[in-house]
Amino acid sequence: MNSSVRRVLILIAFAVIGAYGLAELRGPQGLPALREKWDEIRQFEEENANLQRENDYRRDRIKKLESSPSEQELEIRKNLKLLRPGETSFILPEQPKPASSDAPLSDSNPPPDLK
Repeated sequence: MNSSVRRVLILIAFAVIGAYGLAELRGPQGLPALREKWDEIRQFEEENANLQRENDYRRDRIKKLESSPSEQELEIRKNLKLLRPGETSFILPEQPKPASSDAPLSDSNPPPDLK
C-alpha cells in the first residue's frame, strides 16, 4: 500500500509539472514569443545582407573611381552638370504626379537593384 501511494503521488507530481510546463509554453512568454524573436532575427539578417550588398557595391564604385580617370570625369560631370565645349544638354520637364497619394505603388517600376 505504501508503494502504491508513492506511485500515485509521483504521477500527480509529474502531471502538475507537465501542466505547468504546457501552460508556460503556450503563455505570452512561451512559444509565441520565441517565434516572434525568430522572425525578428530573420528580418535583421535580411537587412544586414542587403546593407552588406550595398556596402560592397559602394566599395567597388569607389575603387573604380579611384583607378579610372574617365569614371572620375563622368561622375564629376554628372554631379556638377558640366558640359564640354560643343555639347548640348536638354532638360525635360518632370512628369506630373498622380492625383491620388493613397494609390498603391506599381510593380512595373521597381526600385533599382544595387548589384
